[in-house]
Amino acid sequence: MTASARKADGGAGEFRPMEITFSRLDETIARFTLSGVNAAFANSFRRAMLSEVPSLAIEDVLIYDNTSALFDEMLAHRLGLIPLETDLDLYGMKSTCSCEGAGCTLCQAIYTLSVEGAEGGTTVYSRDLIPQNPNAAPVDANIPIVKIEKNQKVVLEARAQLGTGREHVKWEPTLSCGYMNYPVITVADNCDGCGRCVDECPRGVLKSGPKSVEVISEKIENCSLCRLCERACIASGIGEEPAIRISHDETKFIFVVESDGSLPVKRIMEEALRWLKGKSDSLVDVLNDISGVTS
Repeated sequence: MTASARKADGGAGEFRPMEITFSRLDETIARFTLSGVNAAFANSFRRAMLSEVPSLAIEDVLIYDNTSALFDEMLAHRLGLIPLETDLDLYGMKSTCSCEGAGCTLCQAIYTLSVEGAEGGTTVYSRDLIPQNPNAAPVDANIPIVKIEKNQKVVLEARAQLGTGREHVKWEPTLSCGYMNYPVITVADNCDGCGRCVDECPRGVLKSGPKSVEVISEKIENCSLCRLCERACIASGIGEEPAIRISHDETKFIFVVESDGSLPVKRIMEEALRWLKGKSDSLVDVLNDISGVTS
């Protein structure tokens, strides 16, 4: 997967390819290396995945009967945090819907819940939240909502709508989303191969070679940049400067993104990049208007 990005060192008019290389990609987790960009773009990408990708979450709850131990507000809050399967091709934002915010099948999903406690108590789970549209069901059927005793009831109707993490955390489609600088490990010629840095490395990134310490290439991404190997090298008495150096590539980053299940992780990445492109295009238009340039 490649795209074009301006050279990370800020070279005017010069472009270099932006590359995304996946080491893992499935429905819920992506681990990839993003190269050819600077830290500002990497962080913008991370923030876009967190706060600008829309997903469904329960916003309004009509409670007809609630004799459980939870107040109505607490019950509604718990319902709002249940991840819901989201089809962005089916639902649109309520603020831009043709119904003008009144609520319709194109901008909201409706759920009903009706549970009465049995002898010994009953736990109300997310599977008891029955969706009007099966494609908008809770991601996990076994999320506990509340425990009710015999003769207690919870009867309600819930309405979900699209939103973004910028508005509330319940609309964030990710469980985790972060990055780190790509490690660069350099072994100098004066390494005597004592192996102390190998023993000290907590991630097993180094190994003893015939003449000096070597980096295990397939494990380099596991390096946490802790620099314990540098300290071990100095402690060995090699001199004032360590023979092994840990640094990072300023144009390369390791990302790990985990979806909460509401959207496939690939779709989260695509929507975040689409949002960034839209913002970039808008900025170009504004600058052109200011300078009087016609695009």
